[in-house]
Amino acid sequence: MLTALGLDAMSEAVYRGMLAYPQEGVSALAERLGTTETEIRHALDTLSELSLLRPSGEHEGMLRAVSPDIGMEIVMARQQAELAAQQLRIEASRAAAAQLIAEYADLRPVGTHPGVEQLIGIDQIRDCLARLTRDVRQEVMTFAPDGGQKPEHIEAARPLDRDLLERGVRMRTVYLESVRNSPHTVAYVNWLAELGGQVRTVPSLPTRMILVDRTTAVIPVSSDDTAAGAVVLTGQGTLTALCALFEHVWVGAQPLGEAAEVGDLGLSPQEQSVIDLLSQGHTDETIAKRLGVSPRTARRLASDLMERLGARSRFEAGVRSVQQGWLPAC
Repeated sequence: MLTALGLDAMSEAVYRGMLAYPQEGVSALAERLGTTETEIRHALDTLSELSLLRPSGEHEGMLRAVSPDIGMEIVMARQQAELAAQQLRIEASRAAAAQLIAEYADLRPVGTHPGVEQLIGIDQIRDCLARLTRDVRQEVMTFAPDGGQKPEHIEAARPLDRDLLERGVRMRTVYLESVRNSPHTVAYVNWLAELGGQVRTVPSLPTRMILVDRTTAVIPVSSDDTAAGAVVLTGQGTLTALCALFEHVWVGAQPLGEAAEVGDLGLSPQEQSVIDLLSQGHTDETIAKRLGVSPRTARRLASDLMERLGARSRFEAGVRSVQQGWLPAC
């Protein structure tokens, strides 16, 4: 009945059970509903994300279900706020990149849209990048969200990088934080720095992107398969937004030669990103992809943070993260 508001059948059953039997814990609810404690805890995670649970004022350490008249208002207000936030993100430069990728994902025929060229297949992409590299005069700005680079790709890139830097072209690249764990990538970046290139890192990136002389952008159609196709964008408004996006990310990025800073709350940028992604309900696989690490590493990062919080479930980790100030209170 409440699926339109974000509740699956189990979450709705647990919510109704907590309203009817507010004193019962996880074990009792599992027995009453004929399910496992794991399923109950997953449902509690969902209810917590929807702000349908609150710490009990009478029984310390226990949770209570928010009354339906208030709870439904909270959920509907949350959905309205998410819609408003989504609209703002679409208007922001980060959403501009994602919107462009989605808009041209079907590879419409060339010439349909002014300022847009479609590239189908790796050969067309390589030919375009070779042409842009040959003609670049001032600057190349790159988002590289794939984590550590393969040695063969690095060796193939060295002659081109040297040529650009010797011609006086400014090169700025933003990698994922995870490249710090790739010795051959770090060695390559240090080599770039010696020639005048600049590299910084961030915990996550929105997409792969190459900006040439602030007049041309190349973005893959699919982040899952960057060789399938790409779009070349030259519209002035689009380039203004994408350049602003790059500069925003660049300012907040960490130079690779410097140790990753630990914030005031004792979290590294990567750890803070894991907390944020966990709070948004992302799986270990999705977190791994966003951070450019293996699923095993993502699970380890999540487990380490849960251990630091003294949490036995992701729901409890979310509650304790708010208590610690790692996440904003709802």
